[in-house]
Amino acid sequence: MNNSCLFCRIAAHDISAHVLHEDNRLLAFLDICPIRPGHAQIMPKEHFSYFDDVPADLAASILVLGQKLARVMKHVYAIPRVSFLFTGGDVPHAHAHLVPMHQKTDITSRRYIAEEQLTFRDMPYAPDSELRDTAALLASALRAAT
Repeated sequence: MNNSCLFCRIAAHDISAHVLHEDNRLLAFLDICPIRPGHAQIMPKEHFSYFDDVPADLAASILVLGQKLARVMKHVYAIPRVSFLFTGGDVPHAHAHLVPMHQKTDITSRRYIAEEQLTFRDMPYAPDSELRDTAALLASALRAAT
């Protein structure tokens, strides 16, 4: 554990999170600044700064859990797809994002944005009560699906 790492502190339960799944190696929890309701993160409990540092078997476990959670999100939110991505840009602890895709622009790329000048704002924090309700819904559906 890296005491200065936010995600290590979440894995140690020093910082609370809305947990969807936890086992001895992985933790899945809701993003507090969700792109869409249900936006979740999956991380190894052990500290690895970047996804390419994660042992292959552990990375495969993240993917398998991501697939299960994506199927649950598709059912719960009645959507056709869920994005799964390792971004590595915000917290230096390997983690994957799962975002229920309600619109094709939910995950954007500069390559297909037509405007030259864009402005961005910080993602708003979701209210704790909303995160609690979403976590309960998805965690229950995930347990029922396994």
